[in-house]
Order: sequence, then C-alpha cells, then structure tokens
Amino acid sequence: MNIPYLLVDAFTGTPGTGNRAALILDARGMRTEEMREVAERLGVLESTFVIKTDGEIIWVRFFTPSGEIEFGGHAALALALTLAREGEVAGRSRIFLRTTSETVAVNLHYQAGEPIEATMRSPAPRFRDLPLGGAVRQATKALGANERWLHRGLPIGIAFSGLWSLFVPFIAPGLVDALEPGMEILASVCNELEIVTVHAYAPLGPRNFYARDFAPLLAIPEDPVSGSVNGALAALLARARVVPQREGSVQITVLQGHYLGRPGTVDVRVDYKPSGAPYAVYIGGQAVVAQAGWLEL
Repeated sequence: MNIPYLLVDAFTGTPGTGNRAALILDARGMRTEEMREVAERLGVLESTFVIKTDGEIIWVRFFTPSGEIEFGGHAALALALTLAREGEVAGRSRIFLRTTSETVAVNLHYQAGEPIEATMRSPAPRFRDLPLGGAVRQATKALGANERWLHRGLPIGIAFSGLWSLFVPFIAPGLVDALEPGMEILASVCNELEIVTVHAYAPLGPRNFYARDFAPLLAIPEDPVSGSVNGALAALLARARVVPQREGSVQITVLQGHYLGRPGTVDVRVDYKPSGAPYAVYIGGQAVVAQAGWLEL
C-alpha cells in the first residue's frame, strides 16, 4: 500500500523553518497500527491523519513517533491551511476538526482568494496545582539551570490546552537559550508530575515571550514551535493576570525555534470570564508545504 503524504511547516511562511508536520489527507481504512507505523517512519514531531471529511467537519487523529496524542496544535493548523489550498474544503472560512477527545473549530483567513493564515480554538484550558516538595527545584536542575535564573513575577505551573505541560519562567531569553537539559532526568520529572512537556519561557515585552519546549516522553528532545503548549502558556499567564487584559481577552505572541534554527511565531488569544478564569484559547499562524512524497507500507 502506497501512502501519499505532505510535509508542512507550521507557524511560518518560509519552508525549512517553524515546526514540521506530516499530513496524510486520505487515511480512510487505515488501522491504528498502520497510522502508528507511518508516524514513526516519517519521523516528524506530529503526523495528522484525515479519517473522513463531511463538508466542514473533518475527522482526524494525531500521532507522534511514539504513539497517539489527543491533539497537536501545529499539525492542526498545517492541516487546515493545506486543506483550504488543496480545495478540500471549498473556500470555507471555518472548518471543524473532530479529534478523539473533542471538536476543534478553525477559522481560515484569505487574501485575494488565497488562504494565508488559520486561527483555531484549542482544547479548553485546564490547570493543576504543583505538588508539595521540590518539584520546581528538580525541574530547574533537570533543565540545567540555576534557581537564580527564575523570573519571580511570572507563573510557574502545570496547564493543559491539548498537552499537559510544566511552565518554568526565566528572567531573559538568553537564559532560556543557555539551558542544557538532561533528558533522562527531565523524563523522570515528567513521569513524576504526570506531564508531557516542560516549557521554558521568558518575557520579551508585556505581550511577547520567547520559549523552548522539551518533551522526552514523546521522544522529542526539543519541539521547535509549539501550538497547543503556547496556548496553555497564554492561559496560565491570563489566569495569573500578569499580561495586559482588555475587553475580556488577553493576546500574546510567542517566538520559538530560534535556538534550533527553525524560528516560528505563534499568536495566541485567551478569552476569560468576569471572574478572570480563562475558558477559551485560540492559536494562530501561517503554514507552508515543504515536501510531498509517498510511503510504502
């Protein structure tokens, strides 16, 4: 069986930068084991399989090289823009990705009839308290950092908007780039905290941040540009009320991937209730096809 695929770089308009996803636009009849094999052999951070299309509703599944995940932000964004460019969604301005856990709405933005950007609602944000003890100390040590590097005015916490992550703030972007994580120790911290990634971030301005993301449990030493994880970061920042808020929402921009030579930009909006509790996360950006091919199973 020959499987056609596309490699698409998300959160960028330049091939070879941003975060690469593999798209299998016709996965009808594929078994879970076959999807897992394709994702492993393609070797990119996230692979998306289109199971069925019915008008504006697209049934999808997401895999990393190590197994299936609930949702992949950069892969979802890459899929939506690619479907629009391939004519699969007939110029629609909104489509819905039906995942294994929920349905994700994606808005498509056009210029002169061409889709140029997508904005999607990520899974609803959730939060967990850090356990008592030395969890932060252990995570900081695993990152190869000194506790004096930590930013005391920004939140350390565990949050979810597709993946559970620990967020560790640093004083400056240069300190984030100076991190040299020990992957075995970091994997142990992830197991102990029941999280998937550790996200190190630093401020660039009131609404701008720089980040690196490490996911040893997914066999991903470093994720170039994270969609859903940066959505969870924005929700955590909104919940802590440490970024400017207006008219029921918070907007931030996260730069990521520069350390790996794959720079990308993620725009995030978080809507919050009058109580200040965030309830909706939207992530946006560009995507560009980098390569097309066939894989024989």
